[in-house]
Amino acid sequence: MTITTISSATREVHMGFDQRFVIIGERINPTGRKILAEEMKNGDYSRVESDALAQVAAGAHMLDVNAGIPLADEPRILAEAIQLVQSITDVPLSIDSSIVEALEAGLAVYQGKALVNSVTGEDEVLERVLPLVAKHKAAVVAISNDETGISEDPDVRFAVAKKLSSAPLTTGYPIAILLWIPS
Repeated sequence: MTITTISSATREVHMGFDQRFVIIGERINPTGRKILAEEMKNGDYSRVESDALAQVAAGAHMLDVNAGIPLADEPRILAEAIQLVQSITDVPLSIDSSIVEALEAGLAVYQGKALVNSVTGEDEVLERVLPLVAKHKAAVVAISNDETGISEDPDVRFAVAKKLSSAPLTTGYPIAILLWIPS
């Protein structure tokens, strides 16, 4: 069985079929949280700090950090949030953005082996994100959708999943992929 290791500067989490269940806290996400979005946009990360500490206290093995705020400087905000979270806790992080420049900024400041959430099967995404992920030796959560969206046809989903799982082989980038296929 393949085991994927994600790490902070001091702690590792192992993921795989025969590994323990990993709880990833998802509260550091401004989507649908207007107050958090405004605070992060203005450089106030007090809620990010309290959310991070609360999730770890509640048993999270990892934390997902997202800074998707419309019309904001997502690369700066994501990098600052990652640095803050890593300064107050030692759990590994999942870096969550669909903006390549934000992923690049987040991965550049991350201490350890990150999990990138998420990579889709669109050709442009694979061409831009996989080299970045490989450069930082990160793992990815791959989602079986492509330019046409998430298909209702399981055979189409499987084909996209196959494309995603073979992309590192065809591009020469050795990347650990955790594949999520929506039901």
